[in-house]
Amino acid sequence: MAIFKIDEIRNMNAEEISEELNKLKNELIRERGVVTAGGAPEKPGRIKDIRRTIARIETVKAERRE
Repeated sequence: MAIFKIDEIRNMNAEEISEELNKLKNELIRERGVVTAGGAPEKPGRIKDIRRTIARIETVKAERRE
């Protein structure tokens, strides 16, 4: 999954944003599942990056609602 910058997200249409948001949320669930099961994630910083990207997407969605 790609980590997007805010400009890249703003250039997407609503359908693309929703699709990427769903993919990122599913990936976050998988990564958290690995940690919960006692394993070590392949890339420890990946969870933080995913969370930040989800926040960026939610911010753009809120901007468009106004």
